Amino acid sequence: MAMTRGEGGQNLIGPEQGELMGMIRTQELLAARRIDGAEQLFTRAIDFGYSKNSEETLRMWGRERTLSDVVWIIRKFRPDVVISRFTPTLGGHGNHTASAILVEEAFHAARDPSRFPEQLRDLSVWHPRRLVWNVFRFRQNEPIPTNLVTLDVGTYTPLLGRSFTEIAGLSRSMHKSQGFGAAENRGSLLNYFQHVAGDSARGDLFDGIDLGWSRVKGGETVGRLLEEANGRFNPLEPSSVLPVLLKAYAELQKLSDSYWVDLKRTELLDVIKACSGLWIDALAADYLASPTLEVRLTVMLLNRSSFPVTVRSIAVPLGQKDSVLNVQLATNRSTQVPLSFRLPDTVPYSQPYWLLESPERESYHVLDQHLIGMPENPPAAVANVSLLLNDVPLELEIPVRYRWVDPVEGELYRPFLIAPAVMVNIRQNVTVFADLKTKEIEVSLRSGGAEVSGSVYLEVPKGWKVMPDRGQFELTEKSQEQVITFQITPTDGAMSGVVRAVAETNGRRMIRGIQTIEYKHIPPQVLFPLAEGKLVRIDVQRRGQNVAYIMGAGDEIPAALRQVGYALMLLSDEDIKGSDLSRFDAIIAGVRAYNTRAALRLSQKRFLEYVEKGGTYLVQYVTTQRGESENIGPYPFNVSRERVTVEEAPVSFVNPGHPILTVPNRITERDFEGWIQERGLYFADKWDPKYATVVASNDPGEEKKEGGLLVTRYGKGYYIYTGYAFFRQLPAGVPGAYRLFVNMISIGK
Repeated sequence: MAMTRGEGGQNLIGPEQGELMGMIRTQELLAARRIDGAEQLFTRAIDFGYSKNSEETLRMWGRERTLSDVVWIIRKFRPDVVISRFTPTLGGHGNHTASAILVEEAFHAARDPSRFPEQLRDLSVWHPRRLVWNVFRFRQNEPIPTNLVTLDVGTYTPLLGRSFTEIAGLSRSMHKSQGFGAAENRGSLLNYFQHVAGDSARGDLFDGIDLGWSRVKGGETVGRLLEEANGRFNPLEPSSVLPVLLKAYAELQKLSDSYWVDLKRTELLDVIKACSGLWIDALAADYLASPTLEVRLTVMLLNRSSFPVTVRSIAVPLGQKDSVLNVQLATNRSTQVPLSFRLPDTVPYSQPYWLLESPERESYHVLDQHLIGMPENPPAAVANVSLLLNDVPLELEIPVRYRWVDPVEGELYRPFLIAPAVMVNIRQNVTVFADLKTKEIEVSLRSGGAEVSGSVYLEVPKGWKVMPDRGQFELTEKSQEQVITFQITPTDGAMSGVVRAVAETNGRRMIRGIQTIEYKHIPPQVLFPLAEGKLVRIDVQRRGQNVAYIMGAGDEIPAALRQVGYALMLLSDEDIKGSDLSRFDAIIAGVRAYNTRAALRLSQKRFLEYVEKGGTYLVQYVTTQRGESENIGPYPFNVSRERVTVEEAPVSFVNPGHPILTVPNRITERDFEGWIQERGLYFADKWDPKYATVVASNDPGEEKKEGGLLVTRYGKGYYIYTGYAFFRQLPAGVPGAYRLFVNMISIGK
């Protein structure tokens, strides 16, 4: 179980932030689980960024609300042993220590019928036998506490041909957005577990816990049959044990429904499918469809064993479609069953369930209790396949998917999704107005089906003028796109606000767009966000015009700077190594540029020469990795892990007359209002006296930190290092962040 989806973390592979970052990390966790075989669960809590204490985290999440989620998951999953990765006092990150606090509280609350009694309509109380902490050591020479349960996680398992540490390395390497690629360690590796609550374990985590079929009422016969199947299993002919497995399944069907019976039915079905070599796919003709449209589906069935398998029927509940077949599958010959069904008018869109409603502070608002804990949406459509093996009926639920072949990656799958009839996107998330001049806003419309037409208009705050009032669209093909351009002009009294795009077709308002996230290591992710953008009025003056940008881990600052009038060029590795830098008024290194661009580290001398001759070089934060955060300025400074996590933390001016605070925009305390998530990170903690500090900030109860913005004159130019989180503020349209960033670019001009 993960408390959050990682929305507030850094992104090493692209520009996604916030809920999009959460989508990526959710799928990276699921990719890891597909390797290690575990099940992934989540609470509704949102990762709001680094927190220095559990008190802040619990306040932001809502302690009781998040506790209810952990209790729900324990009651639903019914673990015998709960393992906490963190403790209430160790771990540093407030989110980590808060998770340990909540897990210990939930361990006791899950068995108490007076705690969250509304859950007991669907579940029953559950008392895990023990709670342990998976002890970690920050340093290898740290002493190991006594009275611990020891487990060698480096054990080799011949069945898989790997050790568990090798599997762990593979799964951890799925966390690519965090830069968590890991070695596949081989050899003995001891892990230690310390008792926290419940019964104490002595030599094994499952001491005293019945792990056999005697814990299931009436399950002894099933247990004996499965033991017989295990003894008779022949890996060269796995179907030989199907008669015994089917007897076990028939016996399991006689038992009353319970948690264990339901779980073992599902697991035994998977084993039967595997031993029969049975392959079943339910493939849609396209990955998107809209309500009221017909969906063409092909169910493909293949029996790769000699054991007789009969397909009795195939049903698609969503389309109320049922086909009776009674066909025996030929050995190793594919059977294809074409189906078509019409989507109901009321079928919901495939928006991730946790993003359907506006969050409540730092917790998602989920209306359906049964969805809480699930890593992603249930399939939008399923095919229920009814089989008969040895006169034993089996019911399989097959998710409808879309399959295609990529010329490089080969066969790929993605989920089948329900989309709006018209998807409306405002192409600019933020449109910045530094004056009263008219700007264009482009609205793209994409059809969910063929022959879709209508009109689209913008809803804007008071004081904004839009031309034309409406635009007409006509989309003849499915997935066809059309762009309509609106002219939008602020008047003197126009205030910053939200612009919404609305499409009308067949008497219906369409207010959602489409957004796709695609990386090779995870399935494509599709969201249907509200068609909204920000209109931001900013009083900002600038100096200089031509700016170069060195993209690092990925951010959206280049687009933000173009919004205020800069001519901006992204530098390639070849540009970094050899192009004429003197043509630029300023050069900006994006977040983690020194961590991700080897060409930049190797060309450091060129950039310092550019500064020496009169250029301005602005470096945004780098992480503290050896060899990547050293010697990145003309004079020494040390990048630390110091940060200011409270976005409302006061900012003081330690050098109020400095040009960065005065020219061309006079910076005041108001310019630090409305910041999001954090003030900054990876501040310098030591620096050469030749650097000047300009502003200082600190989290509550801490000393002021001046290392978030360093500036020095070097030759005829200026070098600046900043850890302030402009990569979050500018894309969010924070006015003061724009003004301060422009001042840094303008220094010396």
